[in-house]
Amino acid sequence: QVQLVESGGGLVQAGGSLRLSCRASAGTFTKYAIAWFRQAPGQEREFVAAISRGGGRTTYAESHKGRATISRDNYKNTVYLQMNSLRPEDTAEYHCAGRAAADYEIPIRTPADAEYWGQGTQVTVSS
Repeated sequence: QVQLVESGGGLVQAGGSLRLSCRASAGTFTKYAIAWFRQAPGQEREFVAAISRGGGRTTYAESHKGRATISRDNYKNTVYLQMNSLRPEDTAEYHCAGRAAADYEIPIRTPADAEYWGQGTQVTVSS
């Protein structure tokens, strides 16, 4: 079992950047592929990006390609989501999620795929 804690959210102006962090406080972090999802009020939770357990493979939602970068530091038990050129429509609560995976496998691309969730961190982008 892994426990995930997000941080790094906040209020930013359109065009700005934020780096979100997802830190594992328990469990064997390197067993898990990690993904970021987001959920705006009244909307379904949607996939943003994911990374394999070793960090060698990543995947992004089309809407985030070129604006987001996911990375991980397994020595720090942390996955990062760097978001640039933020837009008001990026306003949402961002959650990280984990699923046990083989090397280079990313079996977590929908909310139903996740085995573990963090509580979320709010990102608000003002126009």
